[in-house]
Amino acid sequence: MPPLSRAVEDLLREQAPQVLGALVRRYGHFDAAEEAVQEALLAAAQQWPADGVPDGPRAWLIRVASRRLIDQLRSDRARRDREAADATRMTAEQLLAPAPDLGATGDRDDSLVLLFLCCHPALAQPSQVALTLRAVGGLTTGEIARAFLVPEPTMGQRISRAKQRIKAAGATFAPPAPAGRAERLEAVLQVLYLIFNEGYTSTSGPELARVELTDEAIRLTRMVHRLLPEEAEVAGLLALMLLTDARMPARTGADGSLVPMAEQDRTRWDRALIAEGVELVTAAMTRRELGPYQLQAAIAAVHGEAGRAEDTDWRQILGLYALLERMQGGNPMVALNRAVATAMVHGPAAGLSRLDALAGDERVAEHHRLDAVRAHLLEMAGDAAGAAAHYRTAARRTTSTPEQQYLLARATRLELPELA
Repeated sequence: MPPLSRAVEDLLREQAPQVLGALVRRYGHFDAAEEAVQEALLAAAQQWPADGVPDGPRAWLIRVASRRLIDQLRSDRARRDREAADATRMTAEQLLAPAPDLGATGDRDDSLVLLFLCCHPALAQPSQVALTLRAVGGLTTGEIARAFLVPEPTMGQRISRAKQRIKAAGATFAPPAPAGRAERLEAVLQVLYLIFNEGYTSTSGPELARVELTDEAIRLTRMVHRLLPEEAEVAGLLALMLLTDARMPARTGADGSLVPMAEQDRTRWDRALIAEGVELVTAAMTRRELGPYQLQAAIAAVHGEAGRAEDTDWRQILGLYALLERMQGGNPMVALNRAVATAMVHGPAAGLSRLDALAGDERVAEHHRLDAVRAHLLEMAGDAAGAAAHYRTAARRTTSTPEQQYLLARATRLELPELA
């Protein structure tokens, strides 16, 4: 089979939710439709590199997926009588038509409806993430399992249970009612945020980043922004992702080791992404009430616009973190970042004082980032021994190999400066 080009791969990922939406809107049966779309995507991956991309790729995928779905419903005698009856009523003309008679549905982009469905409140957050990547992102179960470092059968069971739970909840393929849209949109954005963060800094394993996840999170958030251009928090999240992803080329050295932002070669930052992100967040913050994604994007924009680390406007960043902390009601990770900004403006002692207030917070008391930040501030204060000890504690607590290696190297440099 000829290799799949990046252009074809991107096209398939873009079409996947639209094809699934068309099938679910027409036939129902979310679970069976999703499996049929995956088979159609596989067929396209096998045929298109050799035969060429058809003139109507979405219609091609809808036709193939519909036939697979109908065959599946016909052959699955264990399904409920209604599903079997629906399948047997399909005529030969419908099966052989250039594309199923989907009316306007075939041209409608149902991606947002599908995202809302995958982020149904009946699902736990890990299931929302997994189902979004499978149904909307077009990733295979194996790809999702590898991204989150779990066995493929485990991830398959998680996705299957998620689809069963949605079915049991009586969810329909339709936009949520206006009263519930804001809450569901918040869940959608949180899922996309989590996907991006897991890709940008993997919580465990040998790789610092998983580009396939950051790329997919950005693609899906662009899609949501395109469908909801007036939603300021959607624009804020997209801006945050772009401004953060712009630093990706400088995050690792030639040997793959982690390079902290203060030491990065900023000539390697993607200035086009930074410009786009700044423009997005600036527009968003001038037209609607501020939200947490806009504030985080504004902080990232201040970093992105500093040509050198020493040019960073830490006072502005500190003010933004103060707003963000008030808005999010004591988010411990925001408090950690505010402690760093406080140290940069008022000195390490002031930052360490803020960290002391977090020591009793069970949400971060055992988290490696609390020790890593304390080590950094102790190093700023000149306490090499204390900093080294906390770097080593942080290294023991992280499950990310690149972070662990970086933290241990910092500790060694402080303990044995002659080797630095």
